[in-house]
Amino acid sequence: MVRWLDPLRAALDGAPEPVTVFFRDDDAGWRDDRLRALLDRFEAHGLPLDVAAIPRALGPRMARELLARAVPVHQHGLAHVNHEPDGRRYEFGASRPADVQRADIAAGRTLLAERLGDAVEPIFTPPWNRCTRDTGVCLAELGFAVLSRESRAEPLGVSGLRELSVSVDWCRLAPDAFAQRFAAAAAPVGVMFHHAEMSDDDLDRAGELLALLAGHERVDPQPMMAIVRAARGP
Repeated sequence: MVRWLDPLRAALDGAPEPVTVFFRDDDAGWRDDRLRALLDRFEAHGLPLDVAAIPRALGPRMARELLARAVPVHQHGLAHVNHEPDGRRYEFGASRPADVQRADIAAGRTLLAERLGDAVEPIFTPPWNRCTRDTGVCLAELGFAVLSRESRAEPLGVSGLRELSVSVDWCRLAPDAFAQRFAAAAAPVGVMFHHAEMSDDDLDRAGELLALLAGHERVDPQPMMAIVRAARGP
């Protein structure tokens, strides 16, 4: 029995109905070895993992592997670089006009399509989980269906653009705090990983989490687009 997961296990045991959970991993294109290791753990437990890929970083070999594994992939900015002169880091921040943001989003979409064809999901995760309302408007204009950031972000309220936020960040919380935050989160619960920052110990602990979630009858693991489609109804 893994004790650090006790708060989460207790919350799931007491849940009146299955809790919808999704998993998002950011920064595909960096540290392919770490991404493979994380994908292996998800496959071992039969759980879905949505991967946010950096268009300018994702190489052809990793792209082929993601296709072969049938991993849901979506766009993670363009190059994952900061353009703000001061303050917090943004690739799509207030200092960049809407037309410049739109051009970068479109360029990233084209690069991913060249690598992955029509397998790319119509989801956009901005680097550092930050963007502006102009970004959201550009996404809607370009045909994106979903924006995914952190749950603390203020909703943009852009017509036609669904927001599906992550609730807990694996790489920013100690194990006990992670379990408590997960247990208190409202469904759907989104779990965010950054494979490039994960050590072997992190991957082993992630495996403990996945084992609990995969084996619990009160957990309903879903890919991100499945959650969006279910919310829309028939």
